[in-house]
Amino acid sequence: MLTSNGYELAESPDRLGQLAETPDAERGDRDALWRRLRAQGYLLLRDQLPTEEVAAFRRFYFETLAPAGVTRPGTGPEDGIAGPGPIDQATYRQALFGHVVPSAEYDRLCRLPAIADWFGWFLGDDVHLHRRKILRHTRPGQNGIGTATQAHYDLVYLRDGTDRVLSMWIPLGDCPTTLGGLTYLEGSHRVTLAEEAQGRLKRPAASITADLPGLADAHDARWLVTDYRAGDVVIHSAHIIHAALDNVDPDERMRLSTDIRYQRASEPIDWRWQQHWHDRDGL
Repeated sequence: MLTSNGYELAESPDRLGQLAETPDAERGDRDALWRRLRAQGYLLLRDQLPTEEVAAFRRFYFETLAPAGVTRPGTGPEDGIAGPGPIDQATYRQALFGHVVPSAEYDRLCRLPAIADWFGWFLGDDVHLHRRKILRHTRPGQNGIGTATQAHYDLVYLRDGTDRVLSMWIPLGDCPTTLGGLTYLEGSHRVTLAEEAQGRLKRPAASITADLPGLADAHDARWLVTDYRAGDVVIHSAHIIHAALDNVDPDERMRLSTDIRYQRASEPIDWRWQQHWHDRDGL
């Protein structure tokens, strides 16, 4: 059973499916990748990143946050096992926003050749990495409304720049569906594009809903899921609707992930995304 914000996703074949992996034969073919991105709204690239780089950053993240009680004492930071007690919020915020987010380690991860050079090749231009990058972990057992990322598409938060900005979601460690990875509403980018053109969608920025099953019914579409592995990434357009599943891992493991955004440097850049993510922006 898969849930998001406590809502149970329907498991019928017309409401739940698997994300399509990008075939190896297309990985070096830019035109084929663009056709796939336009058709699907996303690209699932398996083993795109060096797993040792992902593991090193995961270790750095949880080691830095351990004094706040984020991880269970006596466990390895790379395991990401949730601590038993309440989090020291002041220590947590200082560690996350004062140290991890502006760190050289995080910047290095987001500019790995498999990311920055890939975007330069794919976009065929000099590229710009948005400085505001979201980095979060999700504890198991939190399944009420507001605990998982609700259904949304990224353009509602990026209206002061180009609509051709691309997001990359990176699971920082293995992330089966039980750990609460991203799920995408199949074909929703086409609906969003049409409704955007007609000016019928929410302004200013707003999530659509926490009710993923109801949204699937409204669109007569499937939520697409997969078991992500360390090294996998998903690139998605600013128009596709996506959300997060609840973390229900029985071993108390936390999901750690980041989402970053690249675009052509020659296109309009949303100035609001050019400062580090900070606690005043909310968690």
